This record gives sequence, structure tokens and C-alpha cells, in this order.
Amino acid sequence: MSFSVTTLPGGMSADEFLRDYWQKKPLLIRQAFADFENPLSADELAGLSLEEEVESRIVLEQGATPWELRHGPFTEDDYRKLPERDWTLLVQAVDQFVPEVAELLQAFRFLPSWRVDDVMISYAAPGGSVGPHYDNYDVFLLQGHGHRRWKVGQACNADSPLLNHPDLRILSDFQQQDEWVLGPGDMLYLPPGLAHYGIAEDECMTYSIGFRAPSHAEVLTHFSDFLGQYLGDHQRYSDAGLSLPADPAQIDGPTVDRLQKLLLELIQDKEALGTWFGRFMTEPRYPEMITAQELDEQVLNDALGQGYGLVRSPNARLAWRQEQDEYLMLFASGEHCLLPTRLLPLVQLICNRDYLDAEQLQTWRQDDEAVLLLEQLLSKGDLLLEEDEDE
Repeated sequence: MSFSVTTLPGGMSADEFLRDYWQKKPLLIRQAFADFENPLSADELAGLSLEEEVESRIVLEQGATPWELRHGPFTEDDYRKLPERDWTLLVQAVDQFVPEVAELLQAFRFLPSWRVDDVMISYAAPGGSVGPHYDNYDVFLLQGHGHRRWKVGQACNADSPLLNHPDLRILSDFQQQDEWVLGPGDMLYLPPGLAHYGIAEDECMTYSIGFRAPSHAEVLTHFSDFLGQYLGDHQRYSDAGLSLPADPAQIDGPTVDRLQKLLLELIQDKEALGTWFGRFMTEPRYPEMITAQELDEQVLNDALGQGYGLVRSPNARLAWRQEQDEYLMLFASGEHCLLPTRLLPLVQLICNRDYLDAEQLQTWRQDDEAVLLLEQLLSKGDLLLEEDEDE
């Protein structure tokens, strides 16, 4: 059973996109989502920014300072005091709060699902922008409402000059290469490091589908921390067979060679690396929103028997890995467990479906380890019991 999609929104084959565009060059797709219906209004987006648990920002091109940045949560009075133009509201991870927005991610399953970060939505008054900048990750920019003019510029890196701004990384030198106006349903893909500058032509909303790309520093730091949890204090640097030093104060070449050998032996453990990476890439953005719950063992069986399904928590991140024939690993919101390989079809369903109906789970009700897995995911809050619509 395949869970991937083979074409991009708009019809281009996934193979062509991955070969010619992914992390290489921009791609404009007119009417990627034909007859696009905006899942939420500007007022509903602003309403989310009033909530404490939602990460939101407002950028004013000419506020108290040029490119003033304000952090939410906001109040209705904050919005009443805003000017008529030249400001932008940005709300992170809207897919975790609005199921209709989360459904958009199904169209991007030509890429690994564990690479998806979130869907950020911006609302901009006419002229609104966050300035010319570049991102260190891939992004698809889907126009949901109104029109935005996108200017695309040069390739950038850490040495690209920036304005002296305490919060925003705005380029001081923008070299325009292309320019397009996007309307509802149009989508622009941008690879990492490419300068871009979006300006609202009118009141508009833009959906930014971003992808996780851990920095080399994060990989090194977090993996070494992970390894350190399993290394005993007795495991030490050793130098048996040491030659008489010419100068006792010198750290010589053989010493560095021994250190390098020690480190290489640790990082060449592919099983440890794969385990850490699965845990790291499934860490939830808002872990406090995944709450453990008490679950009676009989509750699951009764619910499935009555035809109720299981719903994936919008905040849960799931992935799996199989390195050896004996077992597979399921990663769930930064944790992992070892499972027998016969559970692979169930694990794939859990990782790839937002909803598991009772019929799909029927064959697994007689497998004790399958039932235990479902119970554990329910108790952790990664899966939820379907609610009765009549309640």
C-alpha cells in the first residue's frame, strides 16, 4: 500500500519536481489549488492570535521603529489601533488548531512527512510585508485570499548583509531576479537561502508550508547529548602503548588521532543515529498540548466494537524506521518503542492517516501487542478516541 502522492498540486510529477527544483530553484504553480476555498477568515486568524497558546507576531513597516515587531497574544484593542496599511500578522502552526488547514498537508505527501514543520498563515493589510529576507528551509507559499506580489532575488548565506535590527533578519541588499503576483490558489516554491520579498497588493492571506531542516550545530549537539545518556562514567580516553613524549606539554598528532577514533566509533553507530533522529524529528512543536490521559483497557475494545474510530492528535508527530528484520521502531512525539515487524501495516496506518476507522482496526483487535500499542498511544495523547457527534 502506497501512502505517498505522485504529483504536486497543479499536476507536475513529483519525480520531476524533486529532480529539477527541490532545494535548487523556485517554481511558480498557477492554480495549484484550483477554486481554492480559504479554510478560515482573516477575523478567525486574528482570533487565534488572541489565544495564549498560539504563537503570533505583527510586523509594522513604519511602527515605533522601522519594521517594528510585536509579539502576541494580542487583544482586540491592539487591532483597533493598527493603521490601515503596511502591517502583517503572522500566526504559526495553524494546522494544529484548525483541522481544515491541516488537511492541506495531504497534498504535500510527495515529501517525507517528518520533514514538515508547520503551516504558518499571514494576513497582510495593503502594502503589508515582513521585508526582503531569506529562509534556511524550503517553503511553499500558497495564496489563500487576495493578492501578493512576490519578488525573488539572489542566493544568500550567513555572510549576506542584514539591516541592523534586533529581531528580524532583513536583507540590506536585495537583488531582484523575478517578480510575480499570486492570486488565490497560486503557489510559489522557494528553496533554502533564496532572497524573497512579498508585498500585499490588497488585503491578503498567505499559507506558508515550511519544512524542518536541523542545522549542523543542532545535529551535532543533540546527537551527542543523546549518546551521552548511554555512556558510563567508566568509559574514558585511554592511551595504552603511549610513546615517550618529546615534550610533555605537547598535544601531539597520535593523541588527536586517538580522540578522532573514539568519536568516529561513537557516531558510526547507525542504530543509535537513526533512533536519535526519529525522536528528534518527531518532537512536537507544542508538547504541552499533548496531554496524557488515563485509559481503562476495556474502553478501547468497547469503542471499536461500537464502531468508533481513532483520531490522530493534531499536535502529534509520528514516523517509523526499520533497520533490522527482527523489529521496527515507532517514533511518537519525541519518544520511541520497539515493535515486531508484523505490526508494520498497523504502524503505517497510524503514521499516515489522521483517522483510523473501526473497520481498519478490526483485524488488529485479536493481537495483544497491537492493542497494547494503541492503548499506549491513546494514553500518551498521540491518538484520541473519536467523539460521539450527538454529544
